[in-house]
Amino acid sequence: MATLDEMHRELNPFSPGAGRRPPQFVGRDGEIDRFDRLIALSRRNRVGRPIAIHGLRGVGKTVLLRAFRAQAERAGWLTIALEASTSSEPGSDRIRLGRDLLAIAHRLERGGPGPMMQRAVGTIKSFSVGIPGIAQLTFGEGPTPGRADSGRLDVDFEDLIDDVGPILRDRSSALAVFVDEMQDLDSDLTAALVTAQHRASQTDVPFYVVGAGLPSLPARLATARSYAERMFDQHAIGALSREHAVMAIREPALRLGMTFDPAAELEIVSAANGYPFFLQLFAEKAWDAAADRRITVADAELGVRLGLAELDDGFFPARWDRSTGLERRYLAAIAELGQSDASTSSLAAQLALPASSLTSTRRSLIEKGVLYAPERGRVAFTVPGMAEYIARRAAEDE
Repeated sequence: MATLDEMHRELNPFSPGAGRRPPQFVGRDGEIDRFDRLIALSRRNRVGRPIAIHGLRGVGKTVLLRAFRAQAERAGWLTIALEASTSSEPGSDRIRLGRDLLAIAHRLERGGPGPMMQRAVGTIKSFSVGIPGIAQLTFGEGPTPGRADSGRLDVDFEDLIDDVGPILRDRSSALAVFVDEMQDLDSDLTAALVTAQHRASQTDVPFYVVGAGLPSLPARLATARSYAERMFDQHAIGALSREHAVMAIREPALRLGMTFDPAAELEIVSAANGYPFFLQLFAEKAWDAAADRRITVADAELGVRLGLAELDDGFFPARWDRSTGLERRYLAAIAELGQSDASTSSLAAQLALPASSLTSTRRSLIEKGVLYAPERGRVAFTVPGMAEYIARRAAEDE
């Protein structure tokens, strides 16, 4: 039988983790409303703009993207979910796209006969089986000859949009590709998705690319196709306001008969600096530390200390440990400058090295996802709190 302490821990509502939905989803009403408008437009056979959200790690982009997809599926949309990664096998994102498209073709094929449906399904199959690694078809009619079979991803995607469009309009539905960590998607696939989106926008086809990524995503999209920055409805996702941060920890506790002392709320919210992942982690630890149904400032202080220790054991070292010696010096220089971002010239001066000799170091850290470039000639950490972690390490080493 579980002890009272074990039962208390099991009831803990806070859920820190990558992509895990918090118990109180706050501060993102504007983004949810924008996606709701897309759904409303599709029901009226009208189209809107695709959405791209970007922000630092830990601000809740993945949770928001999953909320969008859940909204879309409840509305009867056809959806595909991709999660890009620099560590993925080459071509894995394309294989996932092809397999999900084949599943959609199978679903459509069961929806009824007709030349329009047959053409759409055949074109999806042509597109999918042209992707290396996709198994041969095992259902229904074969691919449509001459459609989506050129071998060029962008051209073939346009064929797919043209032929699936009438089916989507007939159903007052939409097809959406949700891409997490979109800044890491391979460049040809990114260009193909943006090209397909452009074609859909021009021809009023309810097809949407919905992406989430680091602050470098807008530049990545513009590099793929120059018109992308005007085509996407882009939104920066930042830290929660103090009001929303308090709600995020207060409301889940109240539902389970627990309360935070005002000073305890202030301690956690201030330490988390509005970042949802840190809020969940510190609140989880404070909940476990509480002796009764009241979470005190002492519980909160302990929760923050334990949370920071956990971050220092895994979250931050995951980025620091895979950096080379020179890369660590570069990261330490950013932290020492004490600003949200730093110019490459100031970093070169800080390290007493020529700026040109640090170009490859900067590029490597961006490719590893440790840094991003908020604008030309400047760099910043992709995770909040990294500068403070480096400072703590330096203090321990002294």
